[in-house]
Amino acid sequence: MAIQKEIWINSIIEGLFPDNSFASKSIDHSEFVDNITVHVPNAGAPPAVTEDVPADGASIAVAERRTDVPLDYNITSWRVGPIRITKAEEVELSYNKRESVIKGFRVALQGKIYGELLKSWYPAGGSKLATGGDSYALAGDGAPSATGNRLKLVKADIRKLRTLFDKQDIPLEGRNLLLDAELYGQLLDSLTDTESAAFLASASAQSGIVGKLYGFDVYLRSTVLTVTATGALKTGAAAATDCLAGLAWSTQAVSRAVGEVTMYENESDPHNFGDVISALVRAGGKYMRNDKAGVVLLYQGTP
Repeated sequence: MAIQKEIWINSIIEGLFPDNSFASKSIDHSEFVDNITVHVPNAGAPPAVTEDVPADGASIAVAERRTDVPLDYNITSWRVGPIRITKAEEVELSYNKRESVIKGFRVALQGKIYGELLKSWYPAGGSKLATGGDSYALAGDGAPSATGNRLKLVKADIRKLRTLFDKQDIPLEGRNLLLDAELYGQLLDSLTDTESAAFLASASAQSGIVGKLYGFDVYLRSTVLTVTATGALKTGAAAATDCLAGLAWSTQAVSRAVGEVTMYENESDPHNFGDVISALVRAGGKYMRNDKAGVVLLYQGTP
């Protein structure tokens, strides 16, 4: 019998994780990540404006007082591990398992904290817009347990988003839109060949932008948010009425606070016959205005 050769590649195929480049389009509060709570002062109601100046000798109303109201959010600690690496794994494997585990820690933490960041940006009680395209039957392309029919995302919905932002006096610069893979595909399908070519030509791989439409820099992530049929953030068990959702925001309307990943290691642990490592990071964030202006939920409409 012929002797056949085998070879082990000296690197490992790592896991896949969502893209988080969208998070850079927010106010960076990372310098405050070592505090438990971040307070963001919000200006009170603007003063009343009158048409003319009082006549000579006429009394002026008592000066009003503006009441400023802070917006608060907390910093949370997220951990991963511990994971054991035995002596045998360090010397017998063809790849560096310690390096692979540490890399896995970092990307897993990033995937988690940025997923939670999107939930923190969710404008509860604020503006929301349901998609208004053609109805289609879900076939494994909706939220995990979703069934039935939904309305597709089309370019007209993005135009409505622009109108919402215009009515809120949101600056034209710094408008962003994050979509999941399913909603992004529906949006592309609604564009003409000319519009699609222009949309894709405006992409910037370096910054994570997959295209620009109606003044929005569009970002893509495998998952964004899951909401109820009325657009409320999903918190309980998955249901047949769940809907996929994207998020539109102004760069100045949301914040992020993300610390450095701290690695912990217990070398030569006698109980585990190897090294034990774990990791932790502190993070938080929120919309920046009490009126939630500049943040709009875009979710699947139900026919």
